[in-house]
Amino acid sequence: MAFDYKKEYKEFYMPKDKPGIIEVPPMNYIAVRGKGDPNVEGSEYKQSIGLLYAIAFTIKMSKKGDHQIAGYFDYVVPPLEGFWWQEDTEEIDYAHKEDFQFISVIRLPDFVTKDDFDWAIAEVATKKKTDFSKVEFLTYAEGLCVQCMHIGPYDDEPATIQKMHAFMTAQGYALDITASRLHHEIYLSDARKVDPSRLKTVIRHPVKKA
Repeated sequence: MAFDYKKEYKEFYMPKDKPGIIEVPPMNYIAVRGKGDPNVEGSEYKQSIGLLYAIAFTIKMSKKGDHQIAGYFDYVVPPLEGFWWQEDTEEIDYAHKEDFQFISVIRLPDFVTKDDFDWAIAEVATKKKTDFSKVEFLTYAEGLCVQCMHIGPYDDEPATIQKMHAFMTAQGYALDITASRLHHEIYLSDARKVDPSRLKTVIRHPVKKA
């Protein structure tokens, strides 16, 4: 049976719908940076998703080709994630999505090296005759965070975030969003197929001891 990160690491991907504090170790990602309203047709965000999944599945299916990755085991491609921010504020203003900046990511298995990643970029760029120069190998050390499962539309996230911030304050923590520690979302539902009221999104914010 294929290794499923969501099932094997439930503390990172399947938290309860009540806030909790968690220490997140460094992880490697396929990443694409961009900006603008993610809902606009042809947006940088929608383009980034296509780039990410092309690389993710090239690496996953490498077992059937000539490039054999050391330590490879069969796995389910981890869920799409995103780091989001707007300039000059710790808050996310959902009324001005045109100001969004993002790093769209998919987690890489630990056995994937930078050389394996570079091979996948070259492989898929040749096959699809598409520019993959925006795709990068990103190591992100998230550290201490407050997180919660948000159930419902993305625009309703502020209510969940308010609960998270109240919880962290009560537990003796303070928000620690910086240029390198960002608002983080993990998308467990396919927004094209799931009713907005049932969307499941992990929301994670960096914290520090108050």
